[in-house]
Amino acid sequence: MTASLLEHANTNHAQAWEPTVDHSSDSFDLSPWEFRLAETEDLASELTTTNQDDRGELDYSLPNEFKLSVIVPVYNEEDTIATIVSRLMQLPIRTEIVIVDDGSTDATRDVLARLAHFCDLKILYHSRNQGKGAAIRTAIPNTTGDIVVIQDADLEYDPKDLIQVIRPLVNGEADVSYGSRYLSKQPQAKRSSLLHRLGNQTLTCLSNCLTGLHLSDMETCYKAFPRSIIQRIPIQQNRFGFEPEITAKLAKRRYRFQECPIQYRARDWSEGKEIGWKDALSTLWCIIRYRFVD
Repeated sequence: MTASLLEHANTNHAQAWEPTVDHSSDSFDLSPWEFRLAETEDLASELTTTNQDDRGELDYSLPNEFKLSVIVPVYNEEDTIATIVSRLMQLPIRTEIVIVDDGSTDATRDVLARLAHFCDLKILYHSRNQGKGAAIRTAIPNTTGDIVVIQDADLEYDPKDLIQVIRPLVNGEADVSYGSRYLSKQPQAKRSSLLHRLGNQTLTCLSNCLTGLHLSDMETCYKAFPRSIIQRIPIQQNRFGFEPEITAKLAKRRYRFQECPIQYRARDWSEGKEIGWKDALSTLWCIIRYRFVD
């Protein structure tokens, strides 16, 4: 696996801020990713002049010097990666953002290179596309936060929900926390297809049967772990088999799980959704496999 570290800085992030990018006629000459990049650059500039002790409000207390590491696997997300970075920067938590570009062939690498000039990021590159699991495996040893969480770059998941996802870990109520798309009582911005929901729930049910867990959403992106735990778990799966693999391995070690409701806006195929029936079959195989091997 080939990965290279581009840039890292250790600056705290401040409170939420509304972008004030110039929407004059000149801005409409920009491509979508250039426009979002300009918004993020304005945000980064504003945050540098904000009192870093004023990080917004939480309804629970964080330990002194607490840091959250957010792993962001990226593949061909030129139109969304700058937006995700800006939303993560606005979290009222000291945050380390670790991005792994998994062999993107669009302008994602150009966006990341420019983001690195004005954002505090760790950026690692794969020379070829290997899959989400491989990107996460590359990122894990490069995290330094107290808690590690995974964030997709496609805008399906809202980073504001991370505040509640990590809460059970901060409060000592659980060892592992998953954000569930099926526990929220609020209407979802855009629901996934019926076929996708049925497939997800079927795989989750089978996983529960073999792990003894009672999850509602095993396949969720939002998984949070103490760094001391996740850095000891060997990850083998390169693609979406990571989800059942990590779930089974954590369950075998008898870690305490908890779920919390999150919001979700599903992408469709026209927007670049990549999970297909082959991934579903691979996930099914991984659920069975990791019941018996580690």
